[in-house]
Amino acid sequence: MLASSAATSSFNADQALRLGRETFDIEAAALQSMAQRLGPVFVQAVERLLATTGRVIVMGMGKSGHVGRKIAATLASTGTPSFFVHPAEASHGDLGMVTRGDLVLAISNSGESSEITVLLPMLRRQGVALIAMTGGLQSSLARHADLVLDCSVEREACPLNLAPTTSTTVQLAMGDALAVALLDARGFRPEDFARSHPGGALGRRLLTHVRDVMRSGEQVPRVPPEADFSTLMREMSAKGMGAAAVVDAAGYPVGIFTDGDLRRRIEAGTDLRSMSAQDVMHAHPRTIAVDALAADAAQLMEHHSITSVLVTDPQGLLVGVVHIGDLMRAKVI
Repeated sequence: MLASSAATSSFNADQALRLGRETFDIEAAALQSMAQRLGPVFVQAVERLLATTGRVIVMGMGKSGHVGRKIAATLASTGTPSFFVHPAEASHGDLGMVTRGDLVLAISNSGESSEITVLLPMLRRQGVALIAMTGGLQSSLARHADLVLDCSVEREACPLNLAPTTSTTVQLAMGDALAVALLDARGFRPEDFARSHPGGALGRRLLTHVRDVMRSGEQVPRVPPEADFSTLMREMSAKGMGAAAVVDAAGYPVGIFTDGDLRRRIEAGTDLRSMSAQDVMHAHPRTIAVDALAADAAQLMEHHSITSVLVTDPQGLLVGVVHIGDLMRAKVI
């Protein structure tokens, strides 16, 4: 308790702010330097990764291992099958996860992590390709690697120049650079990304279609153009959507009438009792295709400040309606 009080009493807010800003400056400078050094070896690494028929096995110890787990996850979610193998566990059986046709991406700032270097002869005998991400360009790891991605830094952001800070930042950035180049080369699309994230918000937005959330059949409030105003209001009330589609005899939507239209007519002093649906409807209603993304329906509603969109099939016939509440329940918005 006394030690904690002493540490608190010696805290210097100005010093903390200075060190925080200095950390950003040091790491940003290291990233800029690495970007300038990036060249043919990076291109060769991307080509080798693209040509890999197996998986990309990422390895790293300590902080490099934490970075490696993130890189493996990023690669896997962007079209490159990948997973992380702990080097220490690899020496005790997990090396069996690595098979011919795989590629090992080994991360070590010094290039001399013993848990990794002890594996190098075995990886070589297995004929497994090896790409190193290291700052030790003359290290054991670099000498055994097929390709070496230079992740060297002038100094760590740590004031003691000991804790991995700048070095892990550039490792992470190099991994991201590889993943971005690979996903572009593979023609990876947003829907491909969504298939790897079906439980997330992005997955819901890119995998949920209008047909999945729309109301159809008897749930759709609809009346013919000649319907009287009382019939129109009963249909709106019964279906509880605050709107009703006006549909011709062939099944094509020709208009829509909403609670907002009703309010505006009443405010204008219009006598609605003798009017038909065709008299009061808003012609040329907004529609969306049944196979469109639900996110597109949300965007349409937002752009036009409406809460319901009529859904049509490829022939333009009314097949459903989607309400903003439907999109919210599906967590599309």
